[in-house]
Amino acid sequence: MSKVDRRIPKSQEAIKNALIKLMTEKSFDEITIQDISDKANVNRGTIYPHYTDKYDLLDKLMEEHINKLKETSEWACEGEWIDATLVFFEYFERNYLFFSTMLASKGAPSFRSKFLEFLIEEFKDEVDKGKNQGLSEDTIVKFAANAYVAVLESWLKEGMPSPPQSIAKELGILLERIV
Repeated sequence: MSKVDRRIPKSQEAIKNALIKLMTEKSFDEITIQDISDKANVNRGTIYPHYTDKYDLLDKLMEEHINKLKETSEWACEGEWIDATLVFFEYFERNYLFFSTMLASKGAPSFRSKFLEFLIEEFKDEVDKGKNQGLSEDTIVKFAANAYVAVLESWLKEGMPSPPQSIAKELGILLERIV
């Protein structure tokens, strides 16, 4: 049985955190691999075995969070809207720096698109056809997903002025009415 080098995940985490912190300080285009390695306190050569360049690093970071949301969605969305929304907002709170950087500061516009795509897919199976008779399912789903993102962005920009439980309750009630 081969031994796992615990430095690898530790270095990867430092590199990802460095990128997020740098994106709060300057635009992504201005960030260099050297900036990332300096901020992460790793040798520049430590980055390349894991990421081909800063774009690959950003893509993998975004993909990691979307995948975690998908995993969470598999069991969270089996319950009521309020409960499912709370699970997500607790995740957003735990990962505030990432989400505030990716959404609120417009650090990576492609993340907003990927996140919106994820929500649209998740909401598709939730549309109540009886309650929304005569309305386009596509319009309902896009409306709900965009509203969700707008509320999240606002909550993050304002520094999470209310606890996840409060915002999840309000958003959950609204989603129940809409979808």
